[in-house]
Amino acid sequence: MKRKALICFLGLVPFCLHAQQANEDISKGNEAYRKQEYGKAGSFYQRALQKTPGNPVAAFNYGNTLLKENKQEEAIEQFEASANSGKSNPAKADALYNKGVVYTKQKKLDESIGAYKSALRLNPADTLARQNLQRALNEKQKKQEQQKQDNSQQPKKQPKMNKQQVQQMLNALQEQEKQLQQRMQKSKVPAPGQPEKDW
Repeated sequence: MKRKALICFLGLVPFCLHAQQANEDISKGNEAYRKQEYGKAGSFYQRALQKTPGNPVAAFNYGNTLLKENKQEEAIEQFEASANSGKSNPAKADALYNKGVVYTKQKKLDESIGAYKSALRLNPADTLARQNLQRALNEKQKKQEQQKQDNSQQPKKQPKMNKQQVQQMLNALQEQEKQLQQRMQKSKVPAPGQPEKDW
């Protein structure tokens, strides 16, 4: 029995060593991030993720770094990884909130609304998520109203006609004009009581 415990303990030593080294990399990354050295911070977070894949803190921080470098798609991936591997609901909610922020920057309102709603399910007390959700919903409603208004103001497009249809329509209009001219000629009878012009 003692032998099994010793083997288990020895098996945990490398894991603990990697975790400790990953935490050191995260700390170094945080320090570089505070100095606004985002490339350097990102490399530390990547090293931490290599040592402990699925580390939610390293993924979250790396996502923030990528966002600062305007690498939005990669940032979304890291926030998703952080949310999926996180252990606490507030940490998962923070990752989903940041994912919503990226989608808002990309003007993807439906995706941002979904991310904010997911964040609020995990952390209903998050006022920033609630405010951003409301802004995104308002923006979506405003866009829908603008589209409705634009659609109602656009004139109905006439269907395209071929050459033969255009010629038939032109002939019909000329015939109508001829008939109108004939009616006007018939109605040009001088009215009684009007003197004729004398030149």
